[in-house]
Amino acid sequence: MTTLTFKELGLSDDILTALEKKGFEQPSPIQLETIPMLLANTHDLIGHAQTGTGKTAAFGLPILESLDPTSGPIQALVLTPTRELTIQVSDELHSLKGKKNLTITPVYGGQSIMNQKKQLKKRNDIIVGTPGRLIDHLKSKNLDLSHIKYLVLDEADEMLNSGFIEDIELILSKTNADRRTLLFSATMPKPILSLANRYMGDYKTINIKKETLATTLTEQIYFEVRESDKLEALCRIIDVEAEFYGLIFCRTKRDVDRITEKLIHRGYAAEAMHGDLSQFQRERVLGKFRKKICSILVVTDVASRGLD
Repeated sequence: MTTLTFKELGLSDDILTALEKKGFEQPSPIQLETIPMLLANTHDLIGHAQTGTGKTAAFGLPILESLDPTSGPIQALVLTPTRELTIQVSDELHSLKGKKNLTITPVYGGQSIMNQKKQLKKRNDIIVGTPGRLIDHLKSKNLDLSHIKYLVLDEADEMLNSGFIEDIELILSKTNADRRTLLFSATMPKPILSLANRYMGDYKTINIKKETLATTLTEQIYFEVRESDKLEALCRIIDVEAEFYGLIFCRTKRDVDRITEKLIHRGYAAEAMHGDLSQFQRERVLGKFRKKICSILVVTDVASRGLD
């Protein structure tokens, strides 16, 4: 099967140079489907694909191609569920824009709201932000979304799972009706489709099958154990590895704190990360994990979005 190149998808030489510098060689399935569609027509879009499949470049490249560097108002808004994903998406878009003179600004809680206010008074082409902090700026009239060309809901299912539905609806109400709305999600529960039907126009759907996303570089193993044996089993798995270095995912913030406390009590170098931590605390924990001061990071799936 012949795979199209990024050049054949219709991207400019400037963007192609940026992709080459990043080492991108061939488009992923979601990029193959999304990029030509966004470049060729004006439909809204729902992209159904798993996390880690290249969705940021899938929506980011066509948006970067179409934005006018000389425009005054904010041209695009990307909504993300977590601070970490906000930073990652912003950094990714910045690296993909090449020499195009576009200002990409991350806006999230935990960062100085006054510094953000100063930046929002300047020229900003793309805003990437979490719903809560964006609403803070909308209420303070620091943010004007009445002229945006693109609105992207990234990891939409996680935003709804985190209880952001009312925040999202409020933000949508502050945008212009002729915007183009792009919704990306790993799952498609009914609330997502309901949101799309209420706030999106004539939209197309791209569905990337799970079987195309499997990686041969990851060995996947699971063990069936009783609830009461989970901690013992976890500790044995950690002890089997000469130098265990990894992530432990838990369903709730309470589980994260409980498991971390028990691991520390048993002498393991573990740290917790979830939505209740401040931005400073998150950065401190991630810094310790990167430097391998702690070898075990216990996280909720939402808090870990955006981790490389």
